[in-house]
Amino acid sequence: MDGNSERGNFLALFPHRAMLQSRSSFVPNSHSLTHMHMYVRDVMEVDVVTVPEHATYEDVARLLHDEKISGVPVVDSGGNMVGAISEKDLFRVLYPFYRSYYESPESYTDLEAREAKIEEIRHHPVSRFMTTDISVISPDAPIMRAGAIMLARHIHRLPVVEGGRLVGIVSRANIYREILKRRLGLA
Repeated sequence: MDGNSERGNFLALFPHRAMLQSRSSFVPNSHSLTHMHMYVRDVMEVDVVTVPEHATYEDVARLLHDEKISGVPVVDSGGNMVGAISEKDLFRVLYPFYRSYYESPESYTDLEAREAKIEEIRHHPVSRFMTTDISVISPDAPIMRAGAIMLARHIHRLPVVEGGRLVGIVSRANIYREILKRRLGLA
């Protein structure tokens, strides 16, 4: 049997392979996949919403609501990132800390008091509630490194920092979309 008839028999048994081969211009081959490098700078968002460290609980809650986002970097007056605040951080404040719980367990079961806590803290600066142990990434890092950090730390986004300055933000969605686009040819 010659090579063409063997190929014809193979394609007859596996017709979906013929379809893939006929669209090969849309599907990258394995050689080209090993030479495509994707970096954080290629997928990061550069128009980053931030809040100053003196912003209040209420300011941040309104911003997250209005912008339909779940978290933002917190910056000092020089634009340096000093922390981050998320919906989770804002929500966590409504519940007693461990020490408070052990000192007054009844406060944990008084759900109306937990809900009313917003009135008590609405004018407190975000610097009291923000997370300060922040993972960041360089714009020159491979996007899969950023994805690994996010998965390992159970976070949805990473601030992109260059020379100590916040230059962007990258999310799991940014990375996922770029991988689908480049590796699977999806738009």
